[in-house]
Amino acid sequence: MKVKIKKLHTEAVIPQYAKPGDAGMDLTAVHVSTDQYGCFTYHTGLAVEIPPWHVGLLFPRSSIYKTGQRLTNCVGVIDSGYRGEIMMKFSLSANRNEYQIGDRIGQLIILPYPQIKFEEVDSLDSSERGEGGYGSTGK
Repeated sequence: MKVKIKKLHTEAVIPQYAKPGDAGMDLTAVHVSTDQYGCFTYHTGLAVEIPPWHVGLLFPRSSIYKTGQRLTNCVGVIDSGYRGEIMMKFSLSANRNEYQIGDRIGQLIILPYPQIKFEEVDSLDSSERGEGGYGSTGK
């Protein structure tokens, strides 16, 4: 699948897979800013044209544990109509080991999704789990 991508910054790095078979393409920081809440916004300098009926998902890289940072919205969602810059916002780490310009800060995964239409009903089919919620399937 080909996806259109635009560099908004001269130092922007086109995402790519680190290894064959990887699910996510690495995103690189080209600028960082902080907000009034002490969060870091990492700018990638990139905009993408996600195809219709697809979504771009932004995840932190597994190496984030070295920084102590947390992606503030857990998983970022890029809708197919969004044409702005891809950015990732992280909370301030306790050990103050933040990402630097040029670091790979996250991963982009582009996936198709079904178009859902809800049908309101008076009852749902039964299942083995039933209404069991948090922790109901074991330890």
